[in-house]
Amino acid sequence: MAEDLLLETWDLQCDRNGREHRTADMGCKQLVVRRGQPFTITLRFSGRGYEEGVDKLSFNVETGPCPSETSGTSSHFVMTDCPEESCWSAVIQQEDGESLSVSLCSPANACIGRYSLTLETCTDYQGSSYQIGDFILLFNPWHPEDTVFMRDENELREYVLSQDGLIYQGTSDYIYSIPWNFGQFEDEVLAICLNMLDINPKHLRDQNRDCSRRNDPVYIGRVVSAMVNCNDEDRGVLFGRWDNYYDDGMSPMAWIGSVDILKRWKKFGCQPVKYGQCWVFAAVACTVMRCLGIPSRVVTNYNSAHDTNANLTIDRYINESGEQERQSWDKIWNFHCWVESWMARPDLAAGYDGWQVLDPTPQEKSEGVYCCGPAPVKAIKEGDMLLKYDIPFIFAEVNADVVYWVVQGDGMQKQSIRSSDVGKYISTKSIGRDSREDITHNYKYPEGSEEERAVFEKAEHQKKSIGEEDEGLHLRIKVSEGANKGSDFDVFAVVNNNTDEERVCRVTLCARATSHNGTLGPQCGLTDPVDFHIEPRAEKRVPLRILYEEYRDKLTQDNLIKVVALLKDHQTGDVIVAVRDIYVENPPIKIRILGEPMQNRKLVAEISLVNPLTVPLNGCVFVVQGTGLTEGQLVKELEEPVEPQAEAKFRMDLMPRLSGLQKLMVDFESDQLTGVKGYRNIIIAPQPM
Repeated sequence: MAEDLLLETWDLQCDRNGREHRTADMGCKQLVVRRGQPFTITLRFSGRGYEEGVDKLSFNVETGPCPSETSGTSSHFVMTDCPEESCWSAVIQQEDGESLSVSLCSPANACIGRYSLTLETCTDYQGSSYQIGDFILLFNPWHPEDTVFMRDENELREYVLSQDGLIYQGTSDYIYSIPWNFGQFEDEVLAICLNMLDINPKHLRDQNRDCSRRNDPVYIGRVVSAMVNCNDEDRGVLFGRWDNYYDDGMSPMAWIGSVDILKRWKKFGCQPVKYGQCWVFAAVACTVMRCLGIPSRVVTNYNSAHDTNANLTIDRYINESGEQERQSWDKIWNFHCWVESWMARPDLAAGYDGWQVLDPTPQEKSEGVYCCGPAPVKAIKEGDMLLKYDIPFIFAEVNADVVYWVVQGDGMQKQSIRSSDVGKYISTKSIGRDSREDITHNYKYPEGSEEERAVFEKAEHQKKSIGEEDEGLHLRIKVSEGANKGSDFDVFAVVNNNTDEERVCRVTLCARATSHNGTLGPQCGLTDPVDFHIEPRAEKRVPLRILYEEYRDKLTQDNLIKVVALLKDHQTGDVIVAVRDIYVENPPIKIRILGEPMQNRKLVAEISLVNPLTVPLNGCVFVVQGTGLTEGQLVKELEEPVEPQAEAKFRMDLMPRLSGLQKLMVDFESDQLTGVKGYRNIIIAPQPM
């Protein structure tokens, strides 16, 4: 009789497996691997080595609170020479005396999450069982059989591995980006993401069913979309607020990364973190999805319609001086952010794989819960309204018509003949570069094309918007250079007479502070109605000067002013409306790097900002962060106020942990200037060997 095979020690080879599975940056001291890809463990026995034919080795893997083979949350498998790809397997890699290397592999459709691993040995019907430890299994976008498989290595680097990025904001006429630290591999983030799955209401309702569905990125995407907001009282991550009152939390404009938000959420027992708006919701969801292994990116849609009654028309009512006549529930957000995640859709007919919209900003309920998606971008483009999930809402965000009704003094309503364009310049960060990629063509066919018409018929909607009229009078709004915070600037109503006869008309301009979700604030500029004659084929300009002292206390933290111009053609009685959102620019933050940037060597950053206002800045705070450059966030509070036109400047020591291209991001807050952002790319040389 052979003596029992006794396990003495084992090694899960976290470093080697982490490198091979591209999880080495996760900073957790445990084994993190991707599904469908082999990983190696080493077993060391006591007294004698493993003998084939004498000893039988088998393994158990289990995930979730009630693991079972039928749910796909438990598997028992023996050592074999010819593994099957459709189930868990163990193969001997190398024997060396008392040491045995074993290659374990999950199927490419295994459930993701925390697993326990047990070894069972059996010799002459005598058996022992050893609890070897825990590991975490993630989605594997590098594996052709995984439903999140992505072919292009550059895309994988950007959408799975990159821990920083840019998010586009501003207006369709002034697009700018803010830096964002996704930080999906930073300490604690993976544990927080898995905890998010474990406290979601679907898990609490039926733990077994929830864990068994964690092999499906469609299901995971839907859960994450719901859990990033807290509107269902589901212990979600972020509390949304849009009213400019943020004193009992963080202003949505002040965040520069997801990690701080997720850590706060965990630290305070999964209480919602105050406050988020669309880009914050989208960025946190992007962090969670990338962390779990699903390729994801943040996308911005300009002039995004919020169509509450789903008729694909947004009605706006204004009076003859361009002021809002009555509140409409339907809104146009000057930009709105969501997430696209990459996955196959085996639950739908062929043709809908690829990018899917997930929108975690709480707007409308879907199946009774505040979540949205995943919706195939292809289905939005084709107007396939009945497919899962939530296509009509997103279709309206990029396609609704805006109709302006001018309410005249006698109560008569006149429809403006010009609609503004919804769904413009849909944007995301380019792959491997700090530039904007326009992806509007993924969402819509070219305006006026046959395909566009066919899509609208399928969506049961006649597109009302009339293109730029060549005939008659044409109205647009121009902005002078230098719409900078602290300065006065000019806007102009520009009228073109495209006819061969003189016209007599009246123009009014009205400016109001506004929020990015379309809520209007107080007026900060108004012209008296101007009557004038305009020659055939001529152009006329009517100016409105917008004064800093007028907008200073009215601007929200969004820094937006909405200008409405109204043109009345006395000959025809037609009324034309033009609308433009103006972004009032914050001053730039300057970042200088002193010394040669090298891994594990001190680096100094000099950070400065000039106060452009006519009043001092009080309570000034700089927040600095960058994956691989700072341990969490560095906060610098200035003791003195910053006087008008004076420079706030300080130096900060950094110790770069990672080599390669890293982003140092800065946010500046004060009583008068908020949400000022800046960043600098730094190339860190590897430490000499």
